[in-house]
Amino acid sequence: MKPEKVQKTSTWQYLLPLILLLMAAASADETFPEPPELKPDIDFWVSIFTHYSTEEGVLHDNRNLAVVYERLSAPSTLSRRERQRRVEKRRKVVRAVLRTLASGKRENLTDIEARILALWPDGVSNDTLAAAAKRIRYQQGLRERFRAGLMRSGRWRSYVNEQFTALGIPIEIAALPHVESSYNPDARSHVGASGIWQFTRSTGRRFMQVDHVVDERNDPYAATRAAGRLMAYNYSITGNWPMAITAYNHGLAGVRRAMRKYGDTAYVEILRNYNGRAFGFASRNFYVAFLAAKEVDQNVDKYFPGLVFEEPMDYSTAKLPAFASVPGLTRALGTTPAELSRHNPGLQATVWQGSKYVPKGYELRMPVDGLKQPLATLLADLPANSTYDKQLPDMFHKVSRGDTLSQIAESYDTRVSTLVALNGLSSSHRIRIGQNLRLPAAGPAPATIAAVQPAVVEVAAVAQVAEEVDSSEATATPLADDLTASTAAATSSDLLSDPSDYSVAAGGSIEVQPLETLGHYGDWLEIKTQRLRDLNGLAFRTPVEVGQRIKLDLNTVDAKAFEERRIAFHRAQQDSFFRRHVITDIAVHTIRRGESIWVLSLRKYNVPIWLFRQYNPSLDLHAVRPGTKVQFPVLADVDRG
Repeated sequence: MKPEKVQKTSTWQYLLPLILLLMAAASADETFPEPPELKPDIDFWVSIFTHYSTEEGVLHDNRNLAVVYERLSAPSTLSRRERQRRVEKRRKVVRAVLRTLASGKRENLTDIEARILALWPDGVSNDTLAAAAKRIRYQQGLRERFRAGLMRSGRWRSYVNEQFTALGIPIEIAALPHVESSYNPDARSHVGASGIWQFTRSTGRRFMQVDHVVDERNDPYAATRAAGRLMAYNYSITGNWPMAITAYNHGLAGVRRAMRKYGDTAYVEILRNYNGRAFGFASRNFYVAFLAAKEVDQNVDKYFPGLVFEEPMDYSTAKLPAFASVPGLTRALGTTPAELSRHNPGLQATVWQGSKYVPKGYELRMPVDGLKQPLATLLADLPANSTYDKQLPDMFHKVSRGDTLSQIAESYDTRVSTLVALNGLSSSHRIRIGQNLRLPAAGPAPATIAAVQPAVVEVAAVAQVAEEVDSSEATATPLADDLTASTAAATSSDLLSDPSDYSVAAGGSIEVQPLETLGHYGDWLEIKTQRLRDLNGLAFRTPVEVGQRIKLDLNTVDAKAFEERRIAFHRAQQDSFFRRHVITDIAVHTIRRGESIWVLSLRKYNVPIWLFRQYNPSLDLHAVRPGTKVQFPVLADVDRG
């Protein structure tokens, strides 16, 4: 039986009673709690969003946001390098003052020494000041960006409210794109996040089509639906909105570890003290920045008097009955490719360049006032020479950041060896960003061309290097404008909505996760599997079970390298799965006597165990009692053509 036939309630309806139940214990004011200890942080971000111009910024303590050392001018006419030089020059001055004060100096202070000392509480210790000397951060002002984002939000705000209300999600979360992207659908981050909700590619694929033909992350409507589903999922796991929102940035794995250590609602302790490896400045400040954005969003006249919101577009939508060419569509609709692209930002460059048709079943969107007939009628009457039964075959693939040859081969249903042969690659693991790889449909390259090969680099290595963002491109709101990128954040974002614990415990043990075997552990540790059997008292051929703890031998490979290899494995497995499937709904199942989770998952709901565990992370798979309610994601096959 297919899941959609089991679940007969409306989409995501199961979440509404759960959310209402969890929220009933708290008043409306406690939905987004603001502990007094976090007030300085909220005020800091309100000032960044409303007071400081994008032509300036502040040097501040990155842990105590109440301490703002200096206001710096940083005109946009300056080059990025010159702005960095100016910031670093003043940072060195402040650092020197703090170190002088940390040496014990409290008398005969210079003006700047007295001013900086006065920013700290009376009796501040030398150790505190010495530590502060290492925490001086620069934050650019965002007033103009935030104002522009408020204006743009008018285009989609009613739709966001409608979707979130249907999911039982507080509509206040509509303020989050102000932090993520300033409501700019063209926003791109240095870690590959895209659109107003800043989905990474791997997380976006869970709820949307994301490939070289359609990338719904860039469609504010599709991305809003996906963001609502992800937020509802986060809340169903965390049980409170501060942690659900933090998980949107940091991922559920780290957030759940922090909650286990400090308590589910120990917001201050988590945001102040949790030191997860990827829990950096952006993660610590994501919730308080959201609270600040919500404050401004709800009091626009106070902070931006006279601001006028843009009006939403009155759209008509209809699904394409067949594959269609862009020229054929523009002629039939009486529009231009530029206008068609403007209203359908989910379509990729391959479509506009003519190497792909607009896919069959794609939900096209056009303004009502520009149509002579209903859109569905126009699409149904497309001329025969503009429609096709099949998609154009893929001829080339342009390598993007984070691509690997194995992933590319899987995407196009071919072999790595075939790609190596077609492209004359000297190594199956060495390709470069921007490289156009010839695919099977293009046939073998001419000998004269195949003989000339460009220089190659490790894509995996390049993906971990901090990159400067081209100022000509739209970028995400710089919540963490540290002038250097965090590679840890880039790594964790790939498993954003995965609550499984892939870390190595202090004693050198791990919890077995789905898809893993002793063979995997041996490979990642570069040791023989028998060594792990001996270490854990396991008989030959005894399989490991999900949830079991296994002690590791870390003498050859350290814990960090093991975790990186482990996460890379699961990232590849999950990304592969969501290239073929997308989550469309949730089915709630009440366990009956004699039922098995494994049988239900694999036979009735067609959900792999690793994905089931992500929707039921606290469930002991070996102790499920009758009457227990569990959640199964409903999956749909995705045509990536």
